[in-house]
Order: sequence, then structure tokens, then C-alpha cells
Amino acid sequence: MNIRSPRRAVAAMGAFALVLAIGVGTVAAAGPQGGPRRGGGTPVTSPPTTFLTLTAEQKAALAGMAEEEKLARDLYAAFAATYPTRAWTTIGAAESIHLAAIRTLLARYGVADPTAGKPAGTFATAAVQATYTRLLAAGNVSERAAFTVGRTVELDDTAKLDAALVGMTATDVRQIYSNLRRGSTQHLAAFNRLLGR
Repeated sequence: MNIRSPRRAVAAMGAFALVLAIGVGTVAAAGPQGGPRRGGGTPVTSPPTTFLTLTAEQKAALAGMAEEEKLARDLYAAFAATYPTRAWTTIGAAESIHLAAIRTLLARYGVADPTAGKPAGTFATAAVQATYTRLLAAGNVSERAAFTVGRTVELDDTAKLDAALVGMTATDVRQIYSNLRRGSTQHLAAFNRLLGR
């Protein structure tokens, strides 16, 4: 995507978030093999979805992904309250949609949600909590430092999604992970452009 300004990048991210939300709704509305639910409703036009059993390692990675998305959302919300750049609000809204997508998968595969009931800035895993605290402090130095934090978060998310996609055969999980990866790539591009101003 050839986007020349942070403003256009942010607009594109908003459009991507809408597409992701529609995709999640479509998958959630699908029957066991991706077809429409019995009893009517809007026809499902997405490709057939195969729900498989995840391995213990894949379930752990899915739970970890929820904390990663919450970390990004909570950091960007904190920076939005401190700094004037609209990108914080727009990217933060996209991260909320990402977290909702992961929560859909957690419920579908019977994995406990480590983010359930956790207020902003609070995490179940000690390592994630320490990372959040460190990155928040780094980003509170200046908005430019916060942009660098955003870039770090998106690079980390992309690497974790790449690792989680290896060997993933459940097509619904692959779809969501691939969508999240595209979103992280767009967010990374926006932060790089903001740093280049």
C-alpha cells in the first residue's frame, strides 16, 4: 500500500478495522463448516471455515495473543490521553477490534481469556505487566518516544503472529491471525511515517 501521509495511513487503518470487524462477524455467524446458521439470517459469503481442535501450545499462544492486543490497546489509549496526534485514537480503536477478534477465538476453542475483567494497564501475566509498565514509561518521555514504543509493539506483534501461524491448520484462526498481521503491518508503517516527519 502506497500511503504518503500519516493521515492517509490512519484512514486506511480505519477501513481495515471495519473489514476485520465484518470478517469476525461473518466467521462468528457461520455454522460448523462455514455455511449459514440454520433458521435463516444473512447468507455467509466467506470461504468455508473448518473448526479444529487446537494443541495446548496453540491455545497458550492464543491466550498470549489476547494479552498482546490488550497491551497495544491500553498503551495507545494512554498515549491518546497525553498526546494530540489522532493516530493514537484510530490505531487504538483498531486494537480494540483485534482484541475482540481474539476473544471470539478464545470462546470458540474453550480457552480462558486472560484479559477478562482486567482494567486498563493490568495484565494476568507478570512478564506482560512488566513490559507494559516499561513501555508506558518510555512513551511518557515524549510523543516521539511514544511513536518508537508503537513501532516496537507492532514489530513484536508481527513476530508473534508469524510464529503462531506456523503449523496452524484451523482456518478460522489462520484467517484472524493473518488479518491481525496485516493490521500490525499498517500500524507499523504509520508509526514509521510519524517518526519520519
